[in-house]
Amino acid sequence: MDKIHAMQMFVRVAEMESFSRAADSLGVPKGSVSRQIVALENDIGARLLHRTTRRVQLTQDGLVYYERCRDLLSTLDEMNSLFRQDPKTLSGRLRVDMPVSVATEHVIPQLPQFLQQYPGIELELSSSDRLVDVIREGFDCVVRVGTPKDSGLILRSLGELQMLNCASPDYLARFGYPETPEDLSQHALVHYSQHLGVATEGFEYFDGKQSHFLTSGGVVTVNSTETYRAACLAGLGIIQVPRIGVAQALQQGTLIEVLPGFRAKPMPVSLLYPHRRNLARRVHVFMEWLSQVLKHYLR
Repeated sequence: MDKIHAMQMFVRVAEMESFSRAADSLGVPKGSVSRQIVALENDIGARLLHRTTRRVQLTQDGLVYYERCRDLLSTLDEMNSLFRQDPKTLSGRLRVDMPVSVATEHVIPQLPQFLQQYPGIELELSSSDRLVDVIREGFDCVVRVGTPKDSGLILRSLGELQMLNCASPDYLARFGYPETPEDLSQHALVHYSQHLGVATEGFEYFDGKQSHFLTSGGVVTVNSTETYRAACLAGLGIIQVPRIGVAQALQQGTLIEVLPGFRAKPMPVSLLYPHRRNLARRVHVFMEWLSQVLKHYLR
C-alpha cells in the first residue's frame, strides 16, 4: 500500500462523503478507493469512516486522522514547491467560503486574474448564508462578516463594512421618506433572520457610543441575503445592509439610501482559517490576494 496515496484517497472520500464521487474526481475505480481505505484502517488499527447506503461520515478517530492527513499532505505540497518561485509551479486545491455578495460582486470578477497567475490552483468556492464548519468540512479559509463565534480558528481582521438603510423608489413614493427613527412606526422593514421563527431586533442605529434598537412594522421575514435585497427592490420595505452589497443598485438608482444619520454599527470582516503549523503556500497566497481585493471596499 502506498500510504500517502491512501491518505489522499481518504481525505477526498471524507470531504465528498462518498466513495463514488471521490473515485470519479480522482479518475480511479470505486473499488480501488474502497480497498485503499480498508487497508489504511487495518494499518493504523482504527475505523475511520461510518459507511451507509446514502452517505459516508467520519468517525471520531477519523476526524482526528483527517486533520492530521490534511496537515501532512499540505506540508508535502509545500516541500514539493519549496524552491520553485515561479507562480505556475504553485498547485493544489483550495476550499474557501464567503458571503454571496462578496463573492459575486467583488471576488469573482477579479478571480480570472488570480487563476491566470496561478494556473495550477483549483478553487472550490462556497457561498451561502449558512455558517460552514471550517474544520469538519475541510475549508482552508473563510470570510466572515460580523463578530466571529468560531473557536479554535486563527482570525485575521480585514476591516469593517459601512452599513446603510435602503429602500426602493417605489416604496418611498408610496410611503414617503422617514426623517427620524421615530418615523419608522409608519413604515415597514424587511426582516432578516437566519432561523425563521426567531424574532428580530428591529431597526438598529449607532450613536457613536452604543447601538439602539427600535421595533418596526413589516410582514416579510427572509433568511437569505439575496432574498433580503430582492424584497427591498420589490418595494416590500426598508433594509439595513452593507454598502458593499448594494453599491451597484445605489449607482443605478434602483435603491435609495434613507436615514443616513442613523446607520447601524459597522460590521467587522475577518478571514478565519484553521491553526496549522505550516500554512500551505497556496492558502497564504490566496489570502493575501483576497485581502488586497477587499481592502478597497472596507474601512
